[in-house]
Amino acid sequence: MGRKSRQAPEIRDFILRHLEDYPTSIVTRAMEKFGYSRMGINRYMQALASEGLLVYDGNTSARRYDLKPVVETSFRLAVDYLWEEGTVWRERILPLMKDVKPNIIGICQYGFTEMLNNVIDHAQSPNVQIVYRQTYGHIGIMIVDNGIGVFQKIQHDFKLEDPRTALLELSKGKITSDTKRHSGEGIYFTSRAFDRFSIRSGNLFYARERRDGDDWLIEVNDRTVNRKGTLIRMKIRTDADWSMQDIFNEYQGDSWRFRKTHVPLKLAQYPGEQLISRSQAKRILARFDKFSEVYLDFQGVDEIGQAFADEIFRVFRIDHPDVKMAVSHANEAIEKMIEFVSDGKLADLRV
Repeated sequence: MGRKSRQAPEIRDFILRHLEDYPTSIVTRAMEKFGYSRMGINRYMQALASEGLLVYDGNTSARRYDLKPVVETSFRLAVDYLWEEGTVWRERILPLMKDVKPNIIGICQYGFTEMLNNVIDHAQSPNVQIVYRQTYGHIGIMIVDNGIGVFQKIQHDFKLEDPRTALLELSKGKITSDTKRHSGEGIYFTSRAFDRFSIRSGNLFYARERRDGDDWLIEVNDRTVNRKGTLIRMKIRTDADWSMQDIFNEYQGDSWRFRKTHVPLKLAQYPGEQLISRSQAKRILARFDKFSEVYLDFQGVDEIGQAFADEIFRVFRIDHPDVKMAVSHANEAIEKMIEFVSDGKLADLRV
């Protein structure tokens, strides 16, 4: 305890909050940030290890550090429809949370209950596996079922072309096959509340990662092995300063209606193709009229065709003048194409 009291709390906190991002270079990064010698930072690492907050493997020159879980548990439940997701949260997850801020508890409760409810109502899975893991820096929740698969379910219920189109629709929000019991907003809001949210189902993997400000890193790729069911991971920092109410306010506004959506256009781009046709644009535009604001994110898209751009930025805007559209992460070539088809009105579309 005496050693801990003499250590600078800001150095300890930096190490513990950044270790998962830099498991092999955390010592170097701490040296650079605080101007300490390697020996000085290594003393911190040794103290944190002796306190049971981190573990390491390898020799000094190639050492890898990992945070040691404060709590880690995994259990499996039969989906017999006799229990509710709120009961599982209250009796099995909430008691595990150690020294967690109320806003983060609220985010975890929302995400956990929404995702587990989807398993109960939609997955057609006989059982579900739940994993909870908490370290100094993060809380991670994983929910795994072996049912029909979320993308396959949406594809079937809405008669869509393929699971990838289902993922595109899912990313917009407001999609559910059971309007009496679901709003279609659970995955949308959950994916924006956590630092990282991912879905693996079939051969598709989708991840959404919060970055600084309003920026996001979107990852989508096709896997060679089809996975039965759905695997969802949610991860949030233990020092997160936002709440579910902040997320609702951002996308609902004063009317409490789900009015704004953010659409990553890379989800509409199949491997090896470019976004060039009107049919591709129409697939993206589906259900845009249900929103008052649509943010089109071009992250990961290198170019677009004239017909594609014309359908979105001229034809749709003429037919739906009440839908506000905005563009982000567009490169110079894409901006020029948008400006060409929109008669020089690109400035009105920039975020």
